[in-house]
Amino acid sequence: MKYYIITGTGKGIGKALAEALLQENNATVIGISRHQTISLPRYFHLNIDLSQTQELINKLPEIFPEFKDAEEMVLVNNAGVLGEIGYVGEKQPQDFDYIFSVNVTAPAILMNGFLQQYAALNVPKIILNISSGAGKYPLDGWAGYCASKAALDLFSQTVQEEQTLRKTSVKVFSIAPGIVDTEMQQQIRSAKQTQFSMLDKFQNYKSSGSLATPETVGKKLKKLLQNVPEDLKVVSRIDEL
Repeated sequence: MKYYIITGTGKGIGKALAEALLQENNATVIGISRHQTISLPRYFHLNIDLSQTQELINKLPEIFPEFKDAEEMVLVNNAGVLGEIGYVGEKQPQDFDYIFSVNVTAPAILMNGFLQQYAALNVPKIILNISSGAGKYPLDGWAGYCASKAALDLFSQTVQEEQTLRKTSVKVFSIAPGIVDTEMQQQIRSAKQTQFSMLDKFQNYKSSGSLATPETVGKKLKKLLQNVPEDLKVVSRIDEL
């Protein structure tokens, strides 16, 4: 059995990826989100708020149980939040804690737990982090989000370097999925021009039909997990798959 531990399965890319993987008879998905929206065989749900760090730490034994029949282990850190759109100096201070808890701290804790729990398990292991193009350049109003995704990219590169030095077979990737028609895009389109200077451009993505569907992205990520290209860089874009 191939086991996939995926965060953010309540909606968007996480849900689409989980449902795509569960079409295979040898796949089991452990989904982590605040809401269960999947009712399929071999799907097991854990209701965890990733912004609550201590709650996440307490649940690690449930997230990473022993799998004696595992043929492959995969962790997908998909959950992410944009946070409050607004300029630094005009935001609520707790928003930074929220953004970094979900986008950086939770993935780091889960990667650490995954590698600890399954270190002795002699099967292929993959860690797939869902990043963003926003981690490559500054976008006004998105400082916390941009910085958190940049941190996730570098964390991923460092973990892969460590695994390479230890000569394990673990593969780590941080993939930017492109512009996808999710609730985050709805949040962006509802911002004010004074909070985000590129508002018109993002509104046009929707009106022009330029947004990818979560289902399309989910299928591409499934294909990646099933057949990882040898030359794929740790930090990549989905259009490079």
